[in-house]
Amino acid sequence: MAELVRTGVSIEQDLLKDFDKLIAKRGYSNRSEALRDLIRDALVSEQVSGNKPVVATLSMVYDHHRPALTEKLTQAQHHSHGNVLAATHVHLDDENCFEVILMKGPAGEVKHLADRMLSLRGVKHGKLVMTSAGKAAKKITHASSHARSSHSTVS
Repeated sequence: MAELVRTGVSIEQDLLKDFDKLIAKRGYSNRSEALRDLIRDALVSEQVSGNKPVVATLSMVYDHHRPALTEKLTQAQHHSHGNVLAATHVHLDDENCFEVILMKGPAGEVKHLADRMLSLRGVKHGKLVMTSAGKAAKKITHASSHARSSHSTVS
């Protein structure tokens, strides 16, 4: 574990009160861990915007009765130049399917592929979430065992 360094931060009282409410709601045990997660999130955002290697999930709901949509989604994944790692397909009801696609690669390529699939007629909703990958992830280590699903996401 990396050596901890203490630092001071000046914050307006009202802003600090709101921050304390937010971190309590999210289950943080202290301000330090919440601040570390905010810093990590900013670093991940920087990597994603810099077209660095990322891992990502693309979640989408679509109408599986739309002619040729399933084939177009599959074709896009097959022609993704190795960006697609895996996909999970779930039938929600008579009309809707939910698919989660795990991807990796340069952020720009991953975003382009996601945009191509999300723009297909019949895709009702979707969201791409990217985070740092590989060696870059070592620099953004979560020191706490306190897990949260809301940190290190970029849309």
